[in-house]
Amino acid sequence: MLGFTRYVARTGPAKATFVGGLRRQRERRTGFNPHSQLVKALKADIAFRTGGTYLNGVTDLVKPRWKPLYEAVSTGALTYLHSLGDPTDVGLAQTREALASVGPLAVKINPHFGLRYADNRREAVRLHFDEEPPTPEVITATLHLMTRHMDQILPNAEPVLIDIRRAQIHRPAPTTKTADVERWLAGEAAAFTSMWGTGAA
Repeated sequence: MLGFTRYVARTGPAKATFVGGLRRQRERRTGFNPHSQLVKALKADIAFRTGGTYLNGVTDLVKPRWKPLYEAVSTGALTYLHSLGDPTDVGLAQTREALASVGPLAVKINPHFGLRYADNRREAVRLHFDEEPPTPEVITATLHLMTRHMDQILPNAEPVLIDIRRAQIHRPAPTTKTADVERWLAGEAAAFTSMWGTGAA
């Protein structure tokens, strides 16, 4: 899902360049998630109701090359954690991955974690780590795909996209027209698949 949502945010020749980079990465079997320790720390603070103890210490646990990144995102993560309110009123909920068919493309839908509140509300949470805020296209695509497969991901939950550096929470817009988004994503998926196949030939 991360690759596809990043793709739809690009325009013109940048789309083909991005697909080519993804394909080369796949061929070389490269790819490393530098954010995994931060996600673990955030989840631990939620699960153990520790108010930021794990997030405050996580920067000291990563390799020196990743310290600037963790310093940049941990402040926003702490702000988001505190925005959840009383730690005793929120806990983690188990989420599952889903495989979406978007036009000719298979897209894995994988939230970072789920939340369950004391009033029985649920949220499936996806984190955005990029330096730039998520574009409207990224927000729409991410939340739409999660909504479409919420029965598999976390039944009766609301999808949320968290811009973690800025601690901004994005939720589905009530004015979004589902059919229009479906047509748009199907077209984007067809173009993505065509570019991938052309480059591989």
